[in-house]
This record gives sequence, C-alpha cells and structure tokens, in this order.
Amino acid sequence: MRNLLVAGGAGFIGSNFVHHILNTYPDYRVVVYDKLTYAGNLDNLRDYANDPRYAFEQGDICDAARVREVLQKHDIDTIVNFAAETHVDRSLTDPGSFIMTDVYGTHVLLEATKELGLERYHQVSTDEVYGEVLEGRTCEMAPIQTRSPYSASKAGGDLMVMAYFTSFQLPVTITRGSNNIGPYQYPEKVVPLWVTNALDDKPLPIYGDGLQMRDYQYVLDHCEGIDLVLHKGVPGEVYNLGTGTETRNIDVAHFILDLLGKPKSLIQYITDRPGHDRRYALSVEKVRALGWTSRHTSYQALENTVRWYVDNEWWWRKIKSGDLYREYYKQHYSGREVDAPKR
Repeated sequence: MRNLLVAGGAGFIGSNFVHHILNTYPDYRVVVYDKLTYAGNLDNLRDYANDPRYAFEQGDICDAARVREVLQKHDIDTIVNFAAETHVDRSLTDPGSFIMTDVYGTHVLLEATKELGLERYHQVSTDEVYGEVLEGRTCEMAPIQTRSPYSASKAGGDLMVMAYFTSFQLPVTITRGSNNIGPYQYPEKVVPLWVTNALDDKPLPIYGDGLQMRDYQYVLDHCEGIDLVLHKGVPGEVYNLGTGTETRNIDVAHFILDLLGKPKSLIQYITDRPGHDRRYALSVEKVRALGWTSRHTSYQALENTVRWYVDNEWWWRKIKSGDLYREYYKQHYSGREVDAPKR
C-alpha cells in the first residue's frame, strides 16, 4: 500500500489522517477525494498544498464514474473511507442524504475496489452503531442496535463492507471509533461548539440533564489506530478504537469553562434531542493486542483541543460568521431553553 485514496479527506478526521500519513510515511502518496460539502474544508490541508505527495480531487463517492476515473488516474491501491454524513442532529431532519452517502456511497467504493482489484479497503465507522450501552463495554461482536438515522446509515455501510468480504473475498477492515475531538472539527459538534461559544461569552447549549457519557479521544490517536489496523489488521475484522473511559457531558462543559476562565452561568440547558443515547462504552482489547493504545486521556485531549481553537481563530471564525452556520444554529438551538435540572 503506497497510493492511498482518502475519501472525505477534507473533513475533520480525514484531514487529520492525511496529516498523520504524510508525516509518518515519506514514500506514500495521498489523494484526497472530497465533495466539499459544508464540513469539507481545504484549509484543513493547506500545509500540503505544494507537496508533490499530495493531490486533491473533488467528487462525490456516489458518482461511480468519477470514482473510477480518479482511482485509475492516480494508480490507487488502497481506499480509506472517511466520507460520510456524520452529525446526528442533521440526520433527524434530513435522513435521506445520510442513506445516500453512508450506504450507497460505500457500495460505490466497494464496487470500484472489487472491479479494479485494489489491495485494501478500510471503512471508518463509529461506536454509535452499537446503540447506547448502559452497563459494561461493547466488543466488536456485539449486535448492532442503532437509534438514529445517522447510526443506522453507518451500520448499513458496515454491513455492506462485510457482505463484500464474505461474497467477494474483498480485503476489507473496519474501525469503529468513539467521539473524536481535536483540530479542524466543524463547530456543529459539541466540543468545538462549546469552546468557540465560550470564547465569545455565548451560552453553551446542553441537551437534557447533561449526564450523557461519551468516550472523547484525541483525533490523532484515532488516526494512529486506523493506520495500525490498515497495515496490520486482519481482513474481514472489525476493531474498536477509543480511550476506554467515559466522561459526562456536563463535566466536559465545566472543564472547558474552567480552562478558559469563563463562568458556569454560560451553561444553558435545552430540550433533549429524540433518541439521545445515554452512554457509549467500547472494549478496546482487540486493537490493543495489535499494539495500539490511545496516547492521550480524554482530559488531555480536551485540553489540546481547547488550546487549538484558542490559537486558530482564523479557522473557525469565518465558519461561524457565515449565513449557513448561523441558520443551522438558529434552527437547532433557538427557543429550546429550559430550566436547569434539579440534581
């Protein structure tokens, strides 16, 4: 594997993966294939704009002809698929676009992998396909129990990947990661939303009682795990990636406010979203047996993330000042304020 197509490589996790690969493997070439929807941003990759090992091709993974054209043009031998609609809130209002990208788009990439005889296809998935985990931890053999259009679409893509392994012996692997945080995350997601709102002394909207629990992992740790599975993972296998610890959302908000020296009065509770999973918790023993473990704790990841947004206002300010973002924010948060829950 030397010539990688990184689908969705201008997005949050995908662009961090491109950084990781180009910094780790001097003899690798990376082609980023991205539709450049609202969350795709070439600013994420500007450090490599003049690097001969990097190329960008705009396109939709649902466009079979364009996918094959790019794969053949660049002599691609490996696909790593980050391309997806990813935000649960948006999936509640527009589930159709999630089905198209996350399921049909995955099918298109798998067909191209099969027809062109590529060396490896890797699917980047999510712990949300397991549904909420109220007790214990979820291993890779746990049943899929999706609870949102987003998680259902990602599960559909995963099932398609495994079907191509069984039916066509395609060399595939899947990683299911916990919540990622770090540089270049679009500020619709909770941590960059709270950090940037706090910097502007605006309310931090918190769903329900704020006691939902998530495993927040640093995005570059996640990319290292994907790299390891890509090179050493067993075809046809799924690997969970996370820190193995969970943090309550309200505690994350408090940590951010304390780090920035902002008052707790900025916390604003809002009505909970439909089907909001209470807790995710992954067993990560399988990938640890390959030699990977997260290098940052959740709180170290949070601190690094906060510092990045403080230092890179140039990146997020123009996003949040745009009409598209402001309309999204109004649609999802306006008029939903409720009193703080009694503890």
